This record gives sequence, C-alpha cells and structure tokens, in this order.
Amino acid sequence: MNHDTLHRRQFLQALASMCLGATLPLGQQALAADSQRILVVVELTGANDGFNTLVPYADDAYYRLRPKLGIRAGKLRKIDDSHGFNPGMAGFERLFKDGQMAVVHGCGYDNPSYSHFTSAAYWHTGTPNGGEPYGWLGRLADAIDPELTPNFLMNIDERQSLAVRAAKHVPVVFDDPERFGRKGLFQSRPLIDKDLGGFEAKGNVSQQFLEDVAQSARQASEQVRAAWHNYKTPVDYGILSMDLPKVAAMINAKLPTRIYHTAYRHNAFDTHVHQAEQHQRLLTYVSDGVSGFMQDMKRIGRDKDVTVMVYSEFGRRAAENTSLGTDHGTANHVYLIGQPVKGGHYGQAPSLTNLNADGNVLHTTDFRRVYATVMEKWMGANSQTLLNGKFDTLPVFA
Repeated sequence: MNHDTLHRRQFLQALASMCLGATLPLGQQALAADSQRILVVVELTGANDGFNTLVPYADDAYYRLRPKLGIRAGKLRKIDDSHGFNPGMAGFERLFKDGQMAVVHGCGYDNPSYSHFTSAAYWHTGTPNGGEPYGWLGRLADAIDPELTPNFLMNIDERQSLAVRAAKHVPVVFDDPERFGRKGLFQSRPLIDKDLGGFEAKGNVSQQFLEDVAQSARQASEQVRAAWHNYKTPVDYGILSMDLPKVAAMINAKLPTRIYHTAYRHNAFDTHVHQAEQHQRLLTYVSDGVSGFMQDMKRIGRDKDVTVMVYSEFGRRAAENTSLGTDHGTANHVYLIGQPVKGGHYGQAPSLTNLNADGNVLHTTDFRRVYATVMEKWMGANSQTLLNGKFDTLPVFA
C-alpha cells in the first residue's frame, strides 16, 4: 500500500477494513435512489403501553381487562370506528387524519423477553436471540454509504445506543450541542484543539489514523455547535421535545446525516404504578414533539425528505395490575410518520381474548417487517442481507 498517494478517505476505508477484517457484501452497497432521504428513529424507553396509546375502544375485552385504567370512548381522540388516541395526543390525531401516519399493529417477535435490557437489544440489533454485535441502523449506514461520509449517522443521547453501532461508520453522539466537543485533560487541550492542517505522518499508519480521528471529531463538534447556534424556529415542540429540535437544526444546516436515533429517556414508560395521569402526560409530550418536528420540516422545505419511526422495546400486559398500572408485555404498535407515508392501519391488531400463559397478547407482525420496509422502500438498501433473512415489506411508502 502506497501511503503517500492514498487519498484520505480511501486510507480510512482501507484501514477500517484491515482492522475489522470485513468488507461489505455486494448486495449491501446499493445507494438509495434519493440521497436526500432521512430516517429519524425515536425510542420510547421503558416499554410504552400501546393499548392506552391507541385504544381499541370498540373491543369489549379491553374494558373487561382494564375496568379502571381503560379510557372510555367519549374521552378518546377517535380516528375511526374502532380506535382512538389517548386524550393528550392531539398531534398524533392530526397526523393520522392528515394521512401522514401509518400504524403497524402487533409488532413483536417469537419467544419474547420481558427484560428491558434484553428486548431493547433485540430491537436495537434487529436480531432477537441472535447475539448480533452491530445495530440495525449501524448496519444500514454501512450498507448505503460505503464511502464513509463523515457525520452520516447521528445519535442524540447521553450515551451511544446499540442501534447505531456500526462496523465501519463512527456515529456522532452528543447530548448538549453547545457543550459538544472532544474531551481531554486540561494539560492535553492545546494538542487536542490544535488544527494540524495538512499534517501527514508519512509511513506511520497509526499516527495518521489518530490525527484523522482527531480532525474528524473537531469538525463534527464544530458543525453541530454551529448548526444549533444558527437554528431558530417559531414552531412549538411542547414541553419535552425528545431532542427533535436538535435533529431539526442538523437537517436545517444541511449536514450530510441521513440516519438519526434519539429517545425519550430514562425508562420513562415503565408505568407499573398509578399509570393513568403519568402516561397521558408522557404521551402528550411525545405527540406534541413529533407533531412539532413535522411542522418544522415543512417550514424548512424538508417534509418530503423525512420519515420518523416511533417504537418501544415491548408493550404492556393486556390487563391492569392491582397498583393501577400495567406490567411488562409483548406486542406493540410501531408508528411511521411523514409526508411520504401512506397513512392508515397495517397488520392485524392482536386478539385480547387469545392471550399467552403470562396474560400477554400474541404478536401478529414480526417487527423486522417494519425494519425491512424502512430499509428497502425508504432508504434503498437490501434488507434481506442486513436482517439475515427475508421479511415481507409493508406497502407504507408510495
């Protein structure tokens, strides 16, 4: 290898391949048809109660299972003759009625885990009981951007999610954009902050790699801070926006990021006790935040380029518990939201009378069908290769 003539990006790709001992299969190297398309994934940590989010009010079994927690039909934001959103979800109601929300029912997997950590790992990797080391979004980034575009994959959170862990891409991970920067001891700050410009460590692969990493980190932090500083919006995102204004700022600044992951943090949706009022507040925050984000995308002219996916690691038990809450469950809704989405119901709602031995519903849609749909129909990737199997897509996108 001629290190003197090798282009910087080629150098990093070659070095990554040598370090990882892997190359992408040909089936994963097709770029998306429209390179402007963006996927924003929002996780509701703690396992959101889908039955009290989109309530099956026409099903008497729901009220038999939840005599106190069941939300009466007259209070719901009805979207059709069988389902209505929680009273606090004006934003979701509007998105659905405007035809910009697809509700995928009964999403889950075989032999479900009731552990937050384990089930979240299955959703993050797209590989239940498989031990996959990389996240589904990380693998997607590697597939559709083999050139390793800087800042292609972004995770806004306190720590990196397994969902964005990639074999080749290095995700940009930050919480507060104003404080985002390379960490280091006071004594090392001058070296960390120094721009070495056209520095070349001729013949020293390790030294050049470290300089490239440092320069990339400096550039990413500068771009994120600038994007946030320059972003102003009149749109109301509500009380808790789940970092979606930060995503909007990055998109508004035309960063090359095409995959974002963020979350409603700290297991907020683990509603075992006195769920009703707490859950409605949480759902109001989510509904307002996502609705505000979509309004902001329209304001900046990017609404046709962005799809939002909202998910949780599992649902809640069909019946209420004695503490007026709900315990860990199985199948749940996944929401796909955006101007490109063909709104409506997809998949079959789980039966509330045919429960498993734990009192939980049986899933009707493998959640990897949603992943396959997003990968193939929105981002232009080969889902069969990325998911290690064939999962039928849903007709959610035109």
